[in-house]
Amino acid sequence: MTYDYAIIGGGIIGLSVGMELTKKHPEASVVILEKESAISLHQTGRNSGVIHSGIYYKPGSLKAELARKGNKQLVDFCKEHQIDYKVSGKVIVATSEEEVPLLEDLYQRGLENQLAVEKISTEELRRAEPHVNGITAIKVPSTGIVDYRQVSKQFSAAITENGGDISLDTEVKDITFEQGNVELSTNKGTVESRFLINCAGLFSDRIAQMANVMPDLKIVPFRGEYYELKPEKQHLVKNLIYPVPNPDFPFLGVHFTRMIDGRILVGPNAVFSFKREGYKKSDFQLKDFFEGLTYPGFLKLAGGNLSEGLKEMVRSYNKKAFIKEVQRFIPEIGIDDLIPAKAGVRAQALDQEGNLLDDFAIIHDRRALHVCNAPSPAATASIKIGEKVVQMMDQEK
Repeated sequence: MTYDYAIIGGGIIGLSVGMELTKKHPEASVVILEKESAISLHQTGRNSGVIHSGIYYKPGSLKAELARKGNKQLVDFCKEHQIDYKVSGKVIVATSEEEVPLLEDLYQRGLENQLAVEKISTEELRRAEPHVNGITAIKVPSTGIVDYRQVSKQFSAAITENGGDISLDTEVKDITFEQGNVELSTNKGTVESRFLINCAGLFSDRIAQMANVMPDLKIVPFRGEYYELKPEKQHLVKNLIYPVPNPDFPFLGVHFTRMIDGRILVGPNAVFSFKREGYKKSDFQLKDFFEGLTYPGFLKLAGGNLSEGLKEMVRSYNKKAFIKEVQRFIPEIGIDDLIPAKAGVRAQALDQEGNLLDDFAIIHDRRALHVCNAPSPAATASIKIGEKVVQMMDQEK
């Protein structure tokens, strides 16, 4: 059959788009093509489970707007479908006088983004997180935690209940536009569709290129490496503890997350991955490695952040260096209190000038739409992103 809509990628964004399409256009035929044997195995299934507030993002950006609105929407969705979640709030902690003005800037940004952020004293911080070493902090009450695999499972159920198809173990190999349709050559044969939506995450730029779209960006994979607190030390973290972002480095830094199952994640490091789905230090894929390392944007990014980048690499291979950063916040955590946890890989888009794209990137072209940059907080904003994508398609008709 020829589908009305074919979605490449069965992560939380592809599933959200599919859910919105089958809801808004129940007469349309929809298929999701996922190369893995199950949905949401990569970014969705390997993130820290945080329901983000949107405090970090530029006011007026899609990230800021969709994270704030998506936060409430996701919480309401979890309530409706009895998905376990918790809106626990988080504290962003300054550990030195040099960080205080940066924390003030972040507080002002939170207000600009219409969030109920609060300045809290050292005493209030101690009550919220008794073991944290901080001189001042802000509290972000709307931050929460959830298992995004459970959210994705419910998205998937909604799609099939509304008549949509999900085709697993189906990898797209080539894309051609013929006689008003899009032909997708897969390992299981050809799938035809009137419209294509690319939600391929770590491979979204390559799918776009298959469709003869050459976006001024490339997905460069960064592995986020985590540790987990041993059970006997989990009492040291009550909820979520975040650092003040380093303005000289484009990644957030080590933080502490109490997961929905009670485990405490500590991390991540952010290091260049030698493979787009490289979750282990030993993972290597020549094409991914060469393509990333020779991309002008990556070379400029690495050169401009050499010092901080080297620190991340050292912390990746030297646990003692990592624990020093951890003890800046919680001195009671010792080197033997951390055990390795599973890593994730962030699908981060870079432009030719070495700038990490600071906003979601959605590219409309002919009979296709490509979501080419949707890292964190995309899971938080997933329902809203699905609505946005479908709205963009409908406006183009």
